[in-house]
Amino acid sequence: MPDALEARLVELETRLAFQEQALAELSEALAESRMEGTAQLALLQRLLEDIKLTRGDFGGEAGSEPPPPHY
Repeated sequence: MPDALEARLVELETRLAFQEQALAELSEALAESRMEGTAQLALLQRLLEDIKLTRGDFGGEAGSEPPPPHY
């Protein structure tokens, strides 16, 4: 009986070690994913700002110009 109990304990400890390793890997992957998402958000914001500035270089928005003289 003690051998069976010891074998079961070793099995449980082994499973626990694998679960701890998997949890650490998942945590690392989640952290990397969050950092990547933050970087992508910053890039998107810069691109949107560049588009707004470029739009201003080509005459801006339609409502910002005075009406043509024939009005």
